[in-house]
Amino acid sequence: MAETFLARTRFIAITSGKGGVGKSTISSNLSYLLAKKGFKVAIFDADLGLANLDVMYNVRVKKNILHVLKGEASVKEILIPIRRNLILIPGESGEEIFNFSDSHLFEHFMEDAHILDTMDIMIIDTGAGISESTQLFLKAADEVIVVTVPDPAAITDAYATIKVTARRRNKISMIINQVRSDREAYGVFNKIKKVAQKNIGDHLQLEMMGKISLDSKVSESVKRRRIFIKEYPSSVPGHELEVIAEKIVAGLERTGYRRPRENGLSGLFQRLIDHF
Repeated sequence: MAETFLARTRFIAITSGKGGVGKSTISSNLSYLLAKKGFKVAIFDADLGLANLDVMYNVRVKKNILHVLKGEASVKEILIPIRRNLILIPGESGEEIFNFSDSHLFEHFMEDAHILDTMDIMIIDTGAGISESTQLFLKAADEVIVVTVPDPAAITDAYATIKVTARRRNKISMIINQVRSDREAYGVFNKIKKVAQKNIGDHLQLEMMGKISLDSKVSESVKRRRIFIKEYPSSVPGHELEVIAEKIVAGLERTGYRRPRENGLSGLFQRLIDHF
């Protein structure tokens, strides 16, 4: 019998060197925009220290992925629909999810997780910094996007994240958030790129995926637990996020076909366990 092949889920990890740079705001809004474009999107809250996407989307989380791994809930029961084509997968604040990899419950979870095999894109909102759990998700991803702001401490921490991540991949993208101008955005990016070329080497392909301008509409939306791309789609940050989304869509066209075990939530966890 011929094997079944599906369009492969594109795993995109969004991370940062330090907290407070707008990583989760970008993750939640980008996921919303991609779903609006008609792609089937899942967003996994993998910030194991400060899972907060439920706050971003203004939804209530009753159970998360740890409950599934413990056999206390099914995958279907924890999924939270945000809008058409967009599903939130609640994470767990801790590394306990990796303690089930050799158990019968994990095997059951992997079978159960196949309901998400048709996802086109999975955004993985990771924790900030260079912890082992964060790096595990970065290893498993097809694409890594590092978010920073034009702050010296944030820039330093972003570079540290890039340096550690570059040990296992030769392409990393960046989004410069909360900038006042194109000049400021490219100034930050070029500073990091120059240091990276000097200390990491030419094997690393560091790319500027885009920028998001400093705008009170974004901060107001976050305070009101609203998605700014929904509230202010015609704003400057809205147009800038659109540019970033189009680059991701272009990347999907270069994605091939894989066996179902490499898709969706089960595919992600298979990769995590392979790297664990």
